[in-house]
Amino acid sequence: MGGHGHPYSPAELELPGFVPQRLSQGQILAPFVGTAVLAVLGAWLISGRCGGGRISKTDRLLMGWWVFTALTHIVFESPFLFTPDFLSKKNPNYFDEMFKEYSKGDSRYASRNTAVLALEVITIGLKGPASLLAVHILQFAVSLGQLYGCLLYFITAYLDGFNFWVSPFYFWAYFIGSNSSWVIIPTLIATRSWKKISAAFQAEKVKTR
Repeated sequence: MGGHGHPYSPAELELPGFVPQRLSQGQILAPFVGTAVLAVLGAWLISGRCGGGRISKTDRLLMGWWVFTALTHIVFESPFLFTPDFLSKKNPNYFDEMFKEYSKGDSRYASRNTAVLALEVITIGLKGPASLLAVHILQFAVSLGQLYGCLLYFITAYLDGFNFWVSPFYFWAYFIGSNSSWVIIPTLIATRSWKKISAAFQAEKVKTR
């Protein structure tokens, strides 16, 4: 614990009534990772059964990615918006503990920074539901939205001075590591979707000649 009774950075961050984290890192990450694996596996199995062999393995994997994305944004992130007292609750639930843990990588969540709150509103309200509806054109649009959101997230971190993680471990594991998938995968999806959209337009042009 720092001098202000919490483990977050900067140490002078004021968090009145802070209740220390009760769940370990493993107890927090195991349910999240397990749910993610089940979501991707479920999408893979269902798409294989319902697709009748017409859906490619790549598309089945992407379905798993979109289910995982929607689940993360809607189920795991939305409690953050509606529990502003998650740091001071005497009987914290799993989601309270999860954001206490994640705040070690980005204490703007602990202080409820307005830029982070705004990004979460957009992420939960728009990108989460859209992920459930993703097809090629919508995949392209949602992927661009994810890239734009990540860009804003990292830019605001830079403008805030890059001084809100507990240690290099939390910086690389949470701030960089847990967010990198929403940069790398949407980039690949946007590129793939754009190629398919372009091919469809070209095919349509040939038909109309």
